[in-house]
Amino acid sequence: MNISIIPARGGSKGLKRKNIINLKDKPLIAYTIEAALQSKIIDKVIVSTDDEEIANVAKKHGAEVPFIRPKELATDTASSIDVVKHAISFLEVEMGLEVDCIVLLQPTSPLRTSSDIDTAVESFFANKATSLQSVSPATVHPYWIKTVINGELIDLVKDTPKYTRRQDLPEAYQLNGAIYICKRELIFKENSLVGSNNIPYIMPADRSVDIDNKTDLKLAEFLINERLGY
Repeated sequence: MNISIIPARGGSKGLKRKNIINLKDKPLIAYTIEAALQSKIIDKVIVSTDDEEIANVAKKHGAEVPFIRPKELATDTASSIDVVKHAISFLEVEMGLEVDCIVLLQPTSPLRTSSDIDTAVESFFANKATSLQSVSPATVHPYWIKTVINGELIDLVKDTPKYTRRQDLPEAYQLNGAIYICKRELIFKENSLVGSNNIPYIMPADRSVDIDNKTDLKLAEFLINERLGY
């Protein structure tokens, strides 16, 4: 069974109540729930939250919330792997489900589509991958990034060819946080969401907005309006 897990804790530092903050005409988490529900490959859409209000919003928009996440798994320091392990264990032990593939979808990526999810899952299986992470073209190429050590400006990436033109740079991508896929065995045997054969799913920048602050929220609304033809 292909399970989508949407982790959505109540606390957030950048934007208060971020996961259910209003984006255009609905709560932020609703976009991810709807994309997962529209997927042709996902069998169940589960929201893992410690917050009753988020749970009610998630249920209203069609997700299942079979448990309330323990408080110790809802802190700033709680790891994603432990959150996913808890969800899978509950589904298997308490609900009797057989979990095969886990598709982790962060609610802060509202512009990811059901087609993105299905294409990523299909690629994951077709390539016999151990894990998949969605990426988008890097906004700043790492070869241009500097650091300061003892007052001196130096290259952060060392021992590389010296490029002077942007066109000559090798392709570079950054994680966009929209989609993570892996097998159950990887999580429980290696305690990781990322395996040795980790493949990318490349998404364009206009579907890769990760909501962390008010500027991201405004950008997402602008892109949604563009998508709808406003």
